[in-house]
Amino acid sequence: MKVLVLDNVSEQAVAILREQGIEAEVSPTLPEEELIAKIPPYEGMIVRSQTKVNARVIAAATNLKVIGRAGVGVDNVDLDAATNKGVIVLNAPDGNTISTAEHTIAMIMALARKIPQAHSALKAGHWDRKSFTGVEINGKTLGIIGMGRIGTEVAKRMQAMGMTVLSFDPFLTEEKAAKLGVRLVTLDELLTAADFITVHTPLTKETKGLLNAESLQRTKPGVRIVNCARGGIVDEEALADAIEAGHVAGAALDVFSEEPPTNQRLLALPQVVVTPHLGASTAEAQVNVAIDVAVEMAKVLKGEPFKNAVNLPTIRPEVMKILAPYFPLAEKLGCLIGQLTEGRLQRVEVEYSGEITEYDLNPLTTLVVKGLLQPVLNSEVNIVNARVLAKQRGIKVAERREASDPDYNNKIRVKTISDQGERVVAGAFFRQNDQRVVEIDGYHFDVVPHGHLLIAPHQDKPGIIGQVGTILGRAGINIAYMQVGRKEVGGTAIMVLTVDHEIPAAVLDQINQVEGMDKPVQVWL
Repeated sequence: MKVLVLDNVSEQAVAILREQGIEAEVSPTLPEEELIAKIPPYEGMIVRSQTKVNARVIAAATNLKVIGRAGVGVDNVDLDAATNKGVIVLNAPDGNTISTAEHTIAMIMALARKIPQAHSALKAGHWDRKSFTGVEINGKTLGIIGMGRIGTEVAKRMQAMGMTVLSFDPFLTEEKAAKLGVRLVTLDELLTAADFITVHTPLTKETKGLLNAESLQRTKPGVRIVNCARGGIVDEEALADAIEAGHVAGAALDVFSEEPPTNQRLLALPQVVVTPHLGASTAEAQVNVAIDVAVEMAKVLKGEPFKNAVNLPTIRPEVMKILAPYFPLAEKLGCLIGQLTEGRLQRVEVEYSGEITEYDLNPLTTLVVKGLLQPVLNSEVNIVNARVLAKQRGIKVAERREASDPDYNNKIRVKTISDQGERVVAGAFFRQNDQRVVEIDGYHFDVVPHGHLLIAPHQDKPGIIGQVGTILGRAGINIAYMQVGRKEVGGTAIMVLTVDHEIPAAVLDQINQVEGMDKPVQVWL
């Protein structure tokens, strides 16, 4: 077994591989063409962020079984190409948790006490104490957006320093928050109460620009903003405006929308502390992630159980053959109900009926949970860690089986329970590989789970469907497919439209204004 180790990955990773009887060759970062020429004999490769493992590299890797990314993000690995070729992609999601948490705390302290500014002034020969009066963090309120691994570690440490911690995380339960000693709040409550705000979420469609001009305006005057998560979560232009206006007292940023950053206006502000994406840049973190990925890679190559696979579950071949057609349906049902569920999620129940109940259904349940968390956590969630992330947030996952269903040979039904009620979706196969959504909240449908869907509860009366069609037509949005489910004439009905493009917020608001409409929701599958 041969593994190619690139990008100056720690020698400790190489030592682990060799201890396991694996031939490990160390190479500097290679240009794409040289890597394509070199990779064919290797069964494994370990990279950091410098090497781009794209589709061409993967296609040339005729013996490759596993790619290890010594770090959390796998943006430099083509996951689709790897999966299509049956190559397992590993990452190391835990190795830099403490490093990033400590960097966040360092940024909070530097921001509070104006340490970089005072340092620069004194180095320049200016003994100036009055200009650099700071604030204590003791007794202040810290708002943490996202209570995953890093957010949790930040909370523990800042509580010990006398801070009250508020958290906004849609997937953290009250019970889990109580154990952590933090108070769960809405985003609005956090914005208006926090003296310091730090973000610890992945960059997704939902979190991009989360702290923008409108949300920054709702913050407490004098608030300080910290971002050591992902560039783009904070709108940098809006942040600069808020600092210049005196509403935001300062900011500490380790990540930027573009790296290296091009927003010199923000960097030039004296109230802003910056570092060049150093959250995971400690000697310990670099060693930890390398060791983690080497250990798991050795397990993969030796045919032993492994963890931290980003793209593949571990399922016996005979079970895989039966369950594989249901994988996309399970994940899409989770994604659908995740976008429909409002409030704080507490419990997920997955019910199976039919012939598939004879098999181990844990992989399907995991895919439901992955789909459920995906809209919020994005690339942070995968088939391996979905259940762990749910547990960390106090979400209970239950699985039930029914021997048969009167209408379908095999059906998957998913119910979520939150502090604002219950939602239900179900799916089934009509023919081989012909997956359909067959139920939403007790209303029956025959909907292909693909693309942009508008799910619109409304009063069952003439004219509503026509008005919605007119609004979409005026906006240049084509309706590809439409169904309406109802239980009684004149009662509540649900309209499901498949449209060719995303519906802009302003157009969705027009639809919501139609008389008889009840909170239409746009989802993407």
